[in-house]
Amino acid sequence: MDKVHILEDLQQRIASLFSSSPAADLQKNLKALLMQQFARLELVTQEEFELQRQVLARTRDKLEALEVRVAQLEAKAALP
Repeated sequence: MDKVHILEDLQQRIASLFSSSPAADLQKNLKALLMQQFARLELVTQEEFELQRQVLARTRDKLEALEVRVAQLEAKAALP
């Protein structure tokens, strides 16, 4: 279960607990507190993670191509 679903589930449970009581302000404050705490954890969405994974894969491919090119140039320079 990803973090977004955990938050949504937690929010739904809190909402159902407080829906029949005069504690709506407490619910809002608790939600704000939880969101603030999760923000401090510097979590990223799955979409952001996948985007960065793709960027890293492209960067790795470019690095490998550059390593091959450098090896070719070094081999060429070593010839008499």
